[in-house]
Amino acid sequence: MHLSNQQWEVVSPLLPKPVKKDGRGRPRRDDREILNGIFWILRTGAPWKDMPSGTYPSYQTCHRRFQEWSRTGTLEMILQVIAEDMQKRGKLSLEECFIDGTFASAKKGGVVLARLNVEKARKSWQFQTKILFQSPSVWHLLLHTKLPWWRKRLQGDLRKRIQNALSEIERMTAIH
Repeated sequence: MHLSNQQWEVVSPLLPKPVKKDGRGRPRRDDREILNGIFWILRTGAPWKDMPSGTYPSYQTCHRRFQEWSRTGTLEMILQVIAEDMQKRGKLSLEECFIDGTFASAKKGGVVLARLNVEKARKSWQFQTKILFQSPSVWHLLLHTKLPWWRKRLQGDLRKRIQNALSEIERMTAIH
């Protein structure tokens, strides 16, 4: 997933401005490239070391920035702002969640998925962002957030359904 220019305009003011004390060391990598790499990890659920090196900065740099932004609450704010933007556009409903096929295999005779319409084309940034929020890799972040906007949307049995799905994924992927 790559942030569109429109999304970047909304997200960029949330990112902290780096402060270099002595002016030494390597120049800081572009925040937009880093965020795209972090979203790739969250969307795919892949290990950090599997991040495509030609497309994104090094996985170490992305992971370091992910830790920094998670610790300061910046990542939470970014996810909230993108989700609010998509909800305003009618592109995201937190009621819709799925388990990736790599975590749970389909049984023969399973439900056939309907074809995506033009609005939800797989290559659109809206679809890619929606996949990010529906991916099990980001659910633990959603469950532990303290932002009122998220808590309001995780009311009722949605929180319980997500917790149950995460437990099931953990059970299915446990090494025995």
